[in-house]
Amino acid sequence: MPTRTVAVGSASGLHARPAKIFVEAAAAAPVKVTIRVGDKKPVPAKSMLSVLALGAKQGTEVTLEAEGDGAEQTLSDLAALLATDLDASDG
Repeated sequence: MPTRTVAVGSASGLHARPAKIFVEAAAAAPVKVTIRVGDKKPVPAKSMLSVLALGAKQGTEVTLEAEGDGAEQTLSDLAALLATDLDASDG
């Protein structure tokens, strides 16, 4: 299963607005995506509560995993999104 590890770029981490933007992008993806911090159990990337529960702060490394057709492109897109400061974006 393809994976990507990326450091969270948003100043507030994966909380509130940045989490919402990420979850919406993951939900729109054509493949199943999970996200995890460290060696914790992966959670569905399209679940707002699960993503918030990760407690990922700015600089925290998260690992994304995807399966299915288009997994590599989806991971690249989501990793690039997470690496940016979503608090500063226009959404």
